[in-house]
Parts: sequence; structure tokens; C-alpha cells
Amino acid sequence: MSDQHALLSASGAHRWLNCTPSAVLESGEPGSTSEAAEQGTAAHALAEHKLRKALKQRSKRPVSTWHDDEMEEHTDDYVAYVLEQFNTAKATCPDANLLVEQRLDFSHIVPGGFGTGDAVIIAEPRLHIIDLKYGMGVLVEAEQNPQLMLYALGALHAFGSLYEITEVAVTIFQPRRGNVSTWTITIEELLTWAETEVAPKAALAANGAGQFAAGSWCQFCKLAPTCRARAETNLDIAKHEFAPPAELTDVEIADVLARLPLLTKWASDVEAYAASPAINQGKSWPGFKVVAGRSVRKY
Repeated sequence: MSDQHALLSASGAHRWLNCTPSAVLESGEPGSTSEAAEQGTAAHALAEHKLRKALKQRSKRPVSTWHDDEMEEHTDDYVAYVLEQFNTAKATCPDANLLVEQRLDFSHIVPGGFGTGDAVIIAEPRLHIIDLKYGMGVLVEAEQNPQLMLYALGALHAFGSLYEITEVAVTIFQPRRGNVSTWTITIEELLTWAETEVAPKAALAANGAGQFAAGSWCQFCKLAPTCRARAETNLDIAKHEFAPPAELTDVEIADVLARLPLLTKWASDVEAYAASPAINQGKSWPGFKVVAGRSVRKY
């Protein structure tokens, strides 16, 4: 069960926590998909099936053209890791419970907020959230990961009264990057974050209020190509970047180098946004036209 239909989704938390007005505006944009997203969906379905079978639960093996030897191997590794963590939990808490693709509601903190935990191990004294990331384009870390922290809040709200939980572990299992990242936080620290950081920003985000802010969280935003705040931020970087190098100090040059990925990604997004309707729908942009290339049309 995906959280994609929640306005303030856990998967989009990194964005709406940093740029609160974006959630409402983005919700009016049409949805889109990609080969990477389709592949990720297929991997999650296969991993869920294998994990349920390992737990002796009924499950029908999914069928997908994305299934290949690599995906079979990586999903096997994911299942083995989850079961290893579950067995470790049962060693100290015999009534530990493993939930697969569990809906987690954190709407007591975030208006309308819910998501789906790939694997949730409920035990004493630790609650463990494990999230499978099949993509390899972006390395995802567990430390201070707001998606997994929101999942933990949802799990605590649902099951915390049944177990004496004192800490939460969150794990990113990203096999195609060789990345298994785990981070631990106490219940007190998690609840403080929810009260002081999440709740106020979620209230703003739910009403489209607050300030626009550009950053790494722009990457998967539907508004990224046309966002004025992002454009202004990157144009300021560009002005700095193109100053004569002799006038820049070593610190300034290092700062430019650190910001270049955001600048080039923004430029690429704007170009792709403009090129698609120009090539496919005949849209005209002032001062530009579609010209024939040697193999494909280019903008």
C-alpha cells in the first residue's frame, strides 16, 4: 500500500519539511512515472511475496517483465536480512512481531499523514523499521531520515502500548548500492522531533503556508522545473560561479564546487521541461525553435 496519495506523505517528508508550501501546489500537478519507479515497484512486490512465504503467509508470486537474476538475488538478500533481524529480536523478546507492508498512520502528528512500512519489527526494547530502496541513482542514508522516522511514529502510535519500547532503529536496505544503513534514536528524542519540528511544519504544509526553499529536496518535486524560488537560488549561484576565478578565494571556489550539482540539475530540468512540449506539441518559446539534428530533433 503506497503513501503516494497522502498530501503530506512520509516519502515526500524531506521536501515538505524544508519547503512547506510545495505540498499543496504539487498536489495539483499530474502524476508521472518512470522506468526506475516501475522497476522499484516490481522489486517491492517480489520482496513482499518472498518475505510472506518465508513467514508461512499466503502470497501469490507477482509477475513482471522487470524480474531478472539481479532482482531475484537482491530481494533474496533483503528477505535474509529482515529475517536475521527478526530472529535477533526474538532472542530477547519471544513475542516479537514482524509486520510486512504495514500501513502506518501518523496523522496525530501530520494532518492526513500515513505511509507503508516494508518491514516493521515490534519487540522490546527496540522497534525496528526496515525500508527497501531498490534505486541506485541516489544513495539513501538512515540517519535523520524523516520518512523512516515518521513510519516509526506511526508504529509507536499503533503498537507502543503493547510493548515497552525505549528506542527505535531505522534501516535503509539499498542492495544495488551495497548500502545497509542503520540509525538508532531514543523514543524521547523521536517524540521531541515530532513535537518541535514536524508538527509545526506539517500544519503550515497542510495549508500551503510558509516559505519556499530550494535544496536537495527539490529533486523529485513536480514543480522543480518551474519553481521561482529554485530558479532564483540557482541564478544566484550562477552569478557567483561565473565571476573571474582570480577574484574567488579558495573557500569561495570550494563553495561553488559544492553547489554545482544543484545548479546543473536545475538547468537540465528546465531544458527538459521546455523541450518536451516544443518537440511533441509544437509549443513556441520566445527566441527558441526546434531544429533537426542528425539523429533526433533537438532543442
